[in-house]
Amino acid sequence: MTKIDILYNKNIISKELSEHYTALATNIQFLGKDIKKIVVSSVQENEGKSTVSINLAKSLADLGLKVLIIDGDTRNSVMLARFKARGKVEGLTSYLSGSVGIENVLYETDVNNLTILPSGQIPPNPTSLLQSRNFEIMLSAFEKYYDYIIIDAPPVGAVIDAAIIAKQCDGSILVVQSDAIKRKFVKKAKDQLEQSGSKFLGVILNKVDMEVSSYGGYGIYGNYGNYGKK
Repeated sequence: MTKIDILYNKNIISKELSEHYTALATNIQFLGKDIKKIVVSSVQENEGKSTVSINLAKSLADLGLKVLIIDGDTRNSVMLARFKARGKVEGLTSYLSGSVGIENVLYETDVNNLTILPSGQIPPNPTSLLQSRNFEIMLSAFEKYYDYIIIDAPPVGAVIDAAIIAKQCDGSILVVQSDAIKRKFVKKAKDQLEQSGSKFLGVILNKVDMEVSSYGGYGIYGNYGNYGKK
């Protein structure tokens, strides 16, 4: 494993939210030992899936479990922006393309028990890389070493990548921003994840206005045709 300073941004969430993530991590443990590889996705961009992925992984690590978080959103990664990396960092796309060995893309963080595998450079063919045999072999190897593997995937409504990743995982979680999307599209995203064969673990309602008592009215449905394009 490469030793490089990758520091967790402790200001990313409040103490109150940290307690909610601890409860979520505890509940995931109750799902059983056969749920180890978990993909986290959303329906559209900016719903907070990466923040959820990072803090779920940290909360599991804080419980004394060995955790690996993989940045699988190779088209539009924000993972390293939530950490502070010093020095050159290789990532998932470098390994899957055969450019570097797996030992060169795993990085220790300043959180005990938490390792990160960044996304790497944006590839010309992200879907093909995720469909490669290397991805399946990699996860099988990691499963023997880590208690939990959390994979931050692209929005399931934007590209097929999330479904491809979910196919290799034991369970999936859908992050949904409150008042940002219609129910029918949440259901469609849930169905897509379930069709991958992984167990659907549930929905996390994010960015909730706690002063609002009802969440019945979802807003507009986003346009994902240009996901990952600047």
